[in-house]
Amino acid sequence: MQAEIITIGDEILIGQIVDTNSAYIGKTLNSIGVSVYQITSIQDDKQHILKALAEAEVNADIIILTGGLGPTKDDITKHTICDYFNYVLVRDAAVTKNIQRIWNDFIKKPIQQMNLDQALVPSKAKVLMNLVGSAPGIWIEKGEKVFISMPGVPFEMKALMQEEVLPKLKIKYKRPFIKHKTFLTYGMGESVLATIIEDWEDNLPNNIKLAYLPNLGKVRLRLSGKGFDEKALDNDIEKQVEALLPLIKDVFTGFEEDGDLEVLIAKQLTNQNKTLSIAESCTGGKLAETFTQHSGASTYFKGGIVTYATQTKIDVLGVSEEIINKYSVVSAQVAEAMATQCVKLYNTDFAIATTGNAGPTKGDEKAGVGTVYIALATKKDVFSQKFELGNNRTRVINKAVNKALELLQKEIFKN
Repeated sequence: MQAEIITIGDEILIGQIVDTNSAYIGKTLNSIGVSVYQITSIQDDKQHILKALAEAEVNADIIILTGGLGPTKDDITKHTICDYFNYVLVRDAAVTKNIQRIWNDFIKKPIQQMNLDQALVPSKAKVLMNLVGSAPGIWIEKGEKVFISMPGVPFEMKALMQEEVLPKLKIKYKRPFIKHKTFLTYGMGESVLATIIEDWEDNLPNNIKLAYLPNLGKVRLRLSGKGFDEKALDNDIEKQVEALLPLIKDVFTGFEEDGDLEVLIAKQLTNQNKTLSIAESCTGGKLAETFTQHSGASTYFKGGIVTYATQTKIDVLGVSEEIINKYSVVSAQVAEAMATQCVKLYNTDFAIATTGNAGPTKGDEKAGVGTVYIALATKKDVFSQKFELGNNRTRVINKAVNKALELLQKEIFKN
């Protein structure tokens, strides 16, 4: 059972927006046992859409389009669908009523004809009622294949997927179960990991595949299995989990299904009734943002301070000017002083601090571009590590955040 996703819109192709629709559709299809064969992004162009539909019909059982269903002249998807299936546009009374409801309840302005014309749908198509927008979805069956067209507005598309598309696909098709188990590892490169687990990987059963997903000092290892017997599939995956864990125990931090590393750290801090504060220089607040992007962070995260300028480290955080002059602002001693002062300032159980030269130029710093010191302090002790993280500013900052999380996780999970 395979699907193809086609996203329509010049705004995607020129990079004006990021195509998040495909990611959501792919994930939700996967959750009901439908594999995505291909994702294609195309122009708002009749011939391009026709070509994509023809190719997708060969490739897949389920063809899903998003975009091009709005009221303006450049929204040509439903017209092109009519050409592809030799249909004509007909006005749907239920859609018209829905559009009028939306205007009466929310818009409070006279309705335009172009808005009413969104009730024009391809004849013989089933309407997927869009209760949160004016453009309906479209469902067309051709033999055993299904063509689905939805608006490109993300919240409208998501509502249609959940309320209309998924229930109908579950009824129409018998689908296998698709299960994933993703291991989070930190501090070891993809090639080294591959060497360590090579024999295990070579002996995986045919219905289970492994994928490496590397990113800035961390590698996710995703096990994916497919089968019609859910219990047997769960058992097969669990056997492989038990065999893999001892091989990667030194770098394994948890399962992605349980949350990213900062989520695991947050759970551990909460369970231990411990608190955290952060002092940042070269990471510029990104480390604090990593935690506060998740709800409930105030339970354990008491505050953070970005002492980007040297004088701010002295005036606000209370780092000794003598230490800075003696060792330089990018040093183990300054990182440790920042972390120690942060523990005192916020009265927390843990504090982590970053200082470094993210580049792209060395400037007046003694430390080279990419040099970062990360310190971790408790109320009793402090330690630091030096890292050389390359010469790309964005990557240095992101790598520093990941290394800080790695250090914090190892310290917290000791308890």
